[in-house]
Amino acid sequence: MQRVPLTPGGLKKLEAELENLITIERPAIIEAIAIAREHGDLSENAEYSSAKEKQSFIEGRIAELESKIGAAEVIDPLKQQGGRVVFGATVTLIDVDSDKEVTYALVGTDEADLDRGLLSTSSPIGRGLLGKEAGDEVTVKVPGGERVYEILDVKFQEIKV
Repeated sequence: MQRVPLTPGGLKKLEAELENLITIERPAIIEAIAIAREHGDLSENAEYSSAKEKQSFIEGRIAELESKIGAAEVIDPLKQQGGRVVFGATVTLIDVDSDKEVTYALVGTDEADLDRGLLSTSSPIGRGLLGKEAGDEVTVKVPGGERVYEILDVKFQEIKV
């Protein structure tokens, strides 16, 4: 089974979603299906079809979350050290062309949220940064072309997911 790297906060987020699906969403959809069944002919019952579709989605998401949590490899950024960019690092970059400075925390795919500065290690920029250190220039192919970044700082701190 392939390990799923997560920060401690990312694991808590997935566990909270799983708990919500099991304790709130699943019972609610079961009740909705029971109510829709009472309306008669199931072959022409849009409420029943919709509820069954939502139930299928919920059950699929529960299975996916259970699998990811079971395969989680929790990596605490506070326990990392060194100057190289690795999972959990918070990296400050400057776009060489625009002089725009940005800071990203490198996290797993399930935690990524670019609006909050959480960059997936599997994204083009994330992959390009891995293994580099402060002072390095990184050329990254992105959908809009190529970007050149200079790494200004690499630090390890708590990541709020």
